[in-house]
Amino acid sequence: MDCRRCGTPLERPGDYCLVCNTSNCDAVVVAFERDRAELTMLDGEDVVGETALTTVPEADPEAEVVELRNFAGRVADEIRRKRPETVFASGDREVLREARAQLHHEFYRVAGEDPVSRVLDRRGERTLEVVETPPREKLGGAHSTLIGGRGGRKAIGVVADHPHVKKIVPGPIDAGGTGSRTGLRAKVTRADDNGNVRLLLRDGSSVQENRIVTTAMDRETGEFVRDDLNEALSEKELREN
Repeated sequence: MDCRRCGTPLERPGDYCLVCNTSNCDAVVVAFERDRAELTMLDGEDVVGETALTTVPEADPEAEVVELRNFAGRVADEIRRKRPETVFASGDREVLREARAQLHHEFYRVAGEDPVSRVLDRRGERTLEVVETPPREKLGGAHSTLIGGRGGRKAIGVVADHPHVKKIVPGPIDAGGTGSRTGLRAKVTRADDNGNVRLLLRDGSSVQENRIVTTAMDRETGEFVRDDLNEALSEKELREN
């Protein structure tokens, strides 16, 4: 690919031209998998380039931490080469979170299995903003008690760690439910018209409904956040079927 302004050959598609100081893409869309990241460079509504980066996850937990950081760093370096105005991302939360921590661009999570098409279809609309607030500072409201002890705190932590959760407001505890022997179970309910959801915690005969304020702007994008949260709870074996 050549620079659109001065015609200088670019080393990689969408690279910023250092000869004439011109950006050759205004957005990068990244589809993250744990072992692969596909980057698509956009200029307006045109796809100007694509590239993919891969890694081999380590089996050893300590080595995996370093491998994950290095993989996310390679993705971040590739994005910095483009100097885009905005970065859109979807897919694996771990890699996405680590890459986001290494960048200083406007960074948005986008829903859908085909993030490029979704971004192109909805350019100019507000996207899902990533919340910078630390998870421990997202909990608030008049009720501070959580049911389920350590399990309840773990479920709240999973939700608070999500990049599109702005605030968690614990609700009152109802002790009149049906008893359960399975320990604490959690479930995120359907989104309302504003894109917010509720986290139901069940522990024995006790039930607690916690309000989750998200960055979603409507029911459709709220459902994306809900699915993501329920998947995260399932990964931690906390999900109620």
